[in-house]
Amino acid sequence: MARLHFALSDEQRRLVEDARQAAGEMLAPIAAAGEPGRVNRPLLRALAEQGLLQRLFPRRAGGSRPDDVSAMEICLLREALAQGSTEAETALAMQGIGGYPILQSGGEGMVKRWLPAIARGEAVAAFALTEPEHGSDAGAIEMRAERDGDSYRLSGTKTWISNAPDADVYVLFARTTPDAKARGVTAFVLPGDASGLKGEPLTLLSPHPIGRLELDGVKVGSDQVLGAVDQGFRVAMATLDLFRPSVGAFAVGMAQAALDSAIGHAASRQAFGKPIRDFQAVSHLVAEMATRTEAARLMVYAAASAYDAGMPDVTRRSAMAKLFATEVAQFVVDGAVQIHGAGALEQGHLLEHLYREVRAPRIYEGTSEIQREIIARELYSGYE
Repeated sequence: MARLHFALSDEQRRLVEDARQAAGEMLAPIAAAGEPGRVNRPLLRALAEQGLLQRLFPRRAGGSRPDDVSAMEICLLREALAQGSTEAETALAMQGIGGYPILQSGGEGMVKRWLPAIARGEAVAAFALTEPEHGSDAGAIEMRAERDGDSYRLSGTKTWISNAPDADVYVLFARTTPDAKARGVTAFVLPGDASGLKGEPLTLLSPHPIGRLELDGVKVGSDQVLGAVDQGFRVAMATLDLFRPSVGAFAVGMAQAALDSAIGHAASRQAFGKPIRDFQAVSHLVAEMATRTEAARLMVYAAASAYDAGMPDVTRRSAMAKLFATEVAQFVVDGAVQIHGAGALEQGHLLEHLYREVRAPRIYEGTSEIQREIIARELYSGYE
């Protein structure tokens, strides 16, 4: 049986430190200068200039990895970036989740057309699965892909889509066979300037480039099918299996940033003639926050290691890691706000920012409730 390793190598530690330093010193100012809720192209170029975007992809696709994608490396990058700039973390992750399906299921021509530009931060990628009435139940999507000779016509609505409406390329999922549930969904690669494609940005609790897409008879050729017809759900799930643990890594990074802030504040803040860290209510809360953060980190590393080792229980481990880490991050950020008091509620404070940021990961790429369903299903799979 493959062995799981949780101690980072010297190379991995250098990667984490370099990414964390780049996020705090260089990427955060570029992120702050961007338009809220829209793609920040200078930020993507900066991520590429630092060599971080390229770490998501193999050399054959314009990246810097010698071999295939590493779930562990994605987790390390997302955790490190989240500690210094959540905007930089999200920009990197969106490029990854938009580009990976093309790498995984696209032909050589499709990979060469899009992946090098995505890795350089020149082409903005997006993953378009969710619809207004179908979030958790992705297999029930309704966007129509109707045959038109050797092509298809796509019609319908997608919402809460990463990098919409500014993306240069969308991996988009539509129904090619009615009433077939997940078995009738096909993945397509759609240029952002396709005729009949319109979109608008959405204003969310924490502004990120997220939007809605409207497709009105958008024509796509058979050469734009990603993978096989009616097998698009497999493309989507393979992408989510890879990136689900790294959502937990993003959460761990936010939790660590909040924990560091709480520790520093509790050591310096005076109340009743002594630092508030000397009050048991505060010190025990900090201890609990630290313990849960470390436990979440280890679960994320275990899931990522399992993926990279090709172990059979990846789905369960990934769901557990995503569930636990996102719930822990919510607890830790909330605890840090409580320790800081009213100052943490002021707009512009790190914890005010993290408090808004930390809520969404418990919803996207499978809600906490869906993760529990996945875990339970996996646990009972041998009893059927």
